[in-house]
Amino acid sequence: MSRCSSLACRTWMCIAALSLLTAASVSAEDRAEAKRPNILWIIAEDMGVELGCYGEKLVTTPNIDGLASGGIRYTNVIATAPVCSAARSALMTGMYQTTIGAHNHRSHRGDGYQLPTGVNVITRYFRDAGYFTANIRQFDGKIRGTGKTDWNFAHEPKPFDSDDWQDLKSHQPFFAQINFSETHRTFKKCPEHPIDPAEVTLPPYYPDHAVARDDWAMYLETVNVLDQKVGAVLDRLEQDGLADNTIVVFFSDHGRAHVRGKQWLYEGGVHIPLIVHFPDGRRAGEVNDDLIAHIDITATSMKLAGIERPENFEARAIVGDDYTPREYVVSARDRCDETVDHIRSVRTKRYKYIRNFDPERAYMQENAYKRRQYPVLTLLEQLHAAGKLTPVQELFMAEQRPEEELYDLQADPHEVHNLAGSAEHAKTLAQLRGALDAWIKRTGDKGQTPEDEETVRQQSGGKKPAKKAAKP
Repeated sequence: MSRCSSLACRTWMCIAALSLLTAASVSAEDRAEAKRPNILWIIAEDMGVELGCYGEKLVTTPNIDGLASGGIRYTNVIATAPVCSAARSALMTGMYQTTIGAHNHRSHRGDGYQLPTGVNVITRYFRDAGYFTANIRQFDGKIRGTGKTDWNFAHEPKPFDSDDWQDLKSHQPFFAQINFSETHRTFKKCPEHPIDPAEVTLPPYYPDHAVARDDWAMYLETVNVLDQKVGAVLDRLEQDGLADNTIVVFFSDHGRAHVRGKQWLYEGGVHIPLIVHFPDGRRAGEVNDDLIAHIDITATSMKLAGIERPENFEARAIVGDDYTPREYVVSARDRCDETVDHIRSVRTKRYKYIRNFDPERAYMQENAYKRRQYPVLTLLEQLHAAGKLTPVQELFMAEQRPEEELYDLQADPHEVHNLAGSAEHAKTLAQLRGALDAWIKRTGDKGQTPEDEETVRQQSGGKKPAKKAAKP
């Protein structure tokens, strides 16, 4: 063999070896990439813990219950806001809505309000880590996601890479969410699993009346409809070969859309379900009663994807060796639609402390959305006028509120016995009062500064904002 041909041979051998090494390297990288889990959020709207796996016997929710039996079901998850835009603004930034100025419902629509420096929508962190991001609208011909964002701030032109489920299989790892609006009013019947209104158990603060029973039964039927859609998503994960590498996280944006629920800081407005299902069966069937803020879903999802938690995050991951359970969760209610209010709560595992900063305002301030959508609101007004409400039902009809409320959630899960004036609970009251004061100062709670009247007037359709009742 000539020298030249020998050199060519050696060169060819080197190229071939290099190609094999490169291929092996790329293959290893591909394998490593494939092992990074997909994260899928399935988000319900306006739903409490009325699911079979949480003890509600009238619903038929085999798909969500199956997620729980194969994963972790969390029992003490509290939304930091009881209304969608404020809750979602917090969730998608890992920050309290009061910290970032997103606490007033449907505020900053069109005024270009920007997030504070260093605060980002979490899809940015996922993208920077190599994740594809999606907020699913296109699912199949019969089922669609809402694609809801509903943030109280301006955001980058395209916070998600796609809205089409079909893009997920070819773009892994992915962080995706699919939003279902079923449990948001107006409720929907479930022909396959109807619920008899006569069988429902109403909270004691609702009158035992056909209107209230029908409304509650329709809510539970809507939960059944939601479960069917969740089942369709889980089936699609299997069909597309995605189930074996996708962590599924099911939760609601805040509590149920009922009187004394949504827009309020009682349990009905802020207590939500959370289920985390790992594809390898890890921690299957576990029930966790740690106290968790709903923004912690954000930090947890990032940690499961191997993404470092930003230093300024107020959310904390609830997995890992460095996880420290919360002692309490703070929730905040500010203006909702045209209805101005300012309320804060501190929730421990046992107690709920509520501070009404505007106690002169009635519980039942006028709200056009509720007037249209909540039949029990009108029922309460009618029965109140007729003197037919029980003392517990009359509580929510009061023209003024106490400045402080304290409830023992173990003894009083419906929060109808205010212990703020109890000498026996004075120490607990002082502790939670101090915890709230410290939180307001530490987080720079922007709810301390009222909105200007022109902003409120715009939210009220040009009407002047409702004035507080005069103090007695």
